[in-house]
Amino acid sequence: MDTTQLLFTVTLSITTIFLVIIGLQLIFILKELRFTLKKINLIITSFEKVGCSLDHGLSEVFGFLSGVKTLFKLVDILHHKKNGKNEGK
Repeated sequence: MDTTQLLFTVTLSITTIFLVIIGLQLIFILKELRFTLKKINLIITSFEKVGCSLDHGLSEVFGFLSGVKTLFKLVDILHHKKNGKNEGK
């Protein structure tokens, strides 16, 4: 074996070893990225649930306030009718 073949063999072996190491590191990075994306998805889902819950709660509050407003209007109408009857006597 002459020196050129030996040099090519050593170079290819070292390059192959580096590429295998880089490939393994890439696999670990992609697994970590997948794990991180799953966590982010869970966080986004949680925020979505909180948002829907908050939206539902606010609609309940607005419905309650609308009911109270209607009740005050009814009391005001009854009060005016009562005052109107008293003035006629």
